[in-house]
Amino acid sequence: MAPLYLFLLLSPLLAAPAIGADEEVPNRYAVRRAPPGGAGVNAAAQEYLDPTFPLPRPPAAAPHCTVPVLSYSFGDTYGAAPAKASYAPPAGCPAPWSLVVLTFSAYCAGDQYDRVAAVWLDGAELLRTTTAEPTPDGVGWTVRKDVTRYSALLRSPPGGVLSVMLENVVNDKYTGVYSVNVSLEFHGTPPFLSSSPAGGVASNDPEAPPLPDSYFQPADLIIPISDGKGNGKNGFWFRIQNASDSHSKLVTIPSSTYRAVLEVFVSPHSNDEFWYSNPPDIYIKENNLTTPRGNAAYREVVVSVDHRFVGSFVPFPVIYTGGINPLFWQPVTALGAFDLPTYDIELTPFLALLVDSNAHDIGLSVVDGIAEWLVDANLHLWLDPSSSDVHAALGPYQTPRLKLSRHYSTRLLDGKFKIKAKRKSSFSGWVKSSFGNFTTEVETELKATSYVEFANEGRNKTVSLEVKQETKTLIRADTRRVIGKVEKEAKYPLSFFTETEDGENGTSIVTVSLSHGLNVETEFETKGFENKEKLDDQQTAMGWMVVVDHDVVNGSVTTTQTYRFSDEEREYERMIDVMDGAVLSDNVTESFSAMAGIAVV
Repeated sequence: MAPLYLFLLLSPLLAAPAIGADEEVPNRYAVRRAPPGGAGVNAAAQEYLDPTFPLPRPPAAAPHCTVPVLSYSFGDTYGAAPAKASYAPPAGCPAPWSLVVLTFSAYCAGDQYDRVAAVWLDGAELLRTTTAEPTPDGVGWTVRKDVTRYSALLRSPPGGVLSVMLENVVNDKYTGVYSVNVSLEFHGTPPFLSSSPAGGVASNDPEAPPLPDSYFQPADLIIPISDGKGNGKNGFWFRIQNASDSHSKLVTIPSSTYRAVLEVFVSPHSNDEFWYSNPPDIYIKENNLTTPRGNAAYREVVVSVDHRFVGSFVPFPVIYTGGINPLFWQPVTALGAFDLPTYDIELTPFLALLVDSNAHDIGLSVVDGIAEWLVDANLHLWLDPSSSDVHAALGPYQTPRLKLSRHYSTRLLDGKFKIKAKRKSSFSGWVKSSFGNFTTEVETELKATSYVEFANEGRNKTVSLEVKQETKTLIRADTRRVIGKVEKEAKYPLSFFTETEDGENGTSIVTVSLSHGLNVETEFETKGFENKEKLDDQQTAMGWMVVVDHDVVNGSVTTTQTYRFSDEEREYERMIDVMDGAVLSDNVTESFSAMAGIAVV
């Protein structure tokens, strides 16, 4: 029985579209127990929560409007093309916009697993999300995301297409249909700001020309790095199946580009959903196990330009709403599950390779990845309004090596597996435009430690992941003086322990304790402006569940989340305590500095 326990706990739930309507669903959990008080046809749907920082406040005098774009019920949609709706920028709220918000609201009742979903506009992804697992009484939730950075797409002429993909399976057992509404909320620019210049301002100081205003505004052009036209079951996602499976797109960028950033969307599914707890293949082989969930517990997403390494990151370990113990995420979702994080790779040092009017290959791959990863990206480009051509050159470049050390020990079904990874890179390149000659230097250091241990013949499992990534970007003038700096440090620790015991009538009793965190510090400096942001988001959960096959039929859990955000203008904190699906406390404190909200023109 030990192998069964072991791999039931390895991957409790799969939020992925890669199952057929008639297939068995291996190693996944869904909650089958009735909610407290019993299910009732007149009961109100429970609203699920994602406690994150409130969106920016739009200017008080700005015109605004809300545009409903898509309303669709995702029933048995496995293998179907994305749902689509026409989009055009609102005539009543013309660009430029100070704030644009995408709202993704959903409702579902019945029995259903969690599913992955995405929203694209003309092939460029705006939101990657996963669904909540419903109850018989129904659940609802709303995701509101600041999408102002996609203004170049949103202000495109009429004829745009918004696509939403959510592959779901509905049959006699899985009855939940996900009803989704997508809208866009536009906030214009107040009259007293509408005359501000969009481009840069020439400097009288030749030794220190400032960065142009447009450098800090949304990009002028966004090119999707995605799969085809989004038809058929693949949607716009690239689907990575193994470590050698690289997907790419040929793009030609304008020769007037003076800045480039690649924004990457990524989510693991199927055999790699819980990659941070996978054992090495040698352990599977020595125990004659049949699970495909192997290749050990390290993953890294790599970005390339014409097969040249230009950046990488270890993805934040998002736990979908059925993961580890699905009772933990009722009604407070796991970190990032409703709005998966994206990852920016500064490509400005490599513009010399891209602005030659030829097509170039932008590639994405996953180190040690197995089936399957859903990836795509958006290439954000800033264009020189006064010149059709820029000149650029790549500075010293050396391919950064990934240093990996692995220490494995096994004894039958018990084992200890530790991996340490480190990668350090440094790139630079200059771009000469009408704004001046700027050199961009990017230094990145990535460190990760993974530890997985099986004990008690595989019934007990300990998982620990520590990731730290530091990125420093400097922009220098011709004189080598630093005129812009961004430093970012991200840490995301994850640890959990599971213990499984035999219960009555073929059940298993699984006890879990979990700690998960996201800590990000960002410091930004340029001429006349400085800002520091700090995010500290922590979740802890513990409890037990009774499992029959892949169904959770009973259990008791507690979940606590503390979300803190601060910058130069405000401090925000939200603390939530939950027990068995009921919110015991939800406290918000917020304070503002004396200068917050005062515009400096």
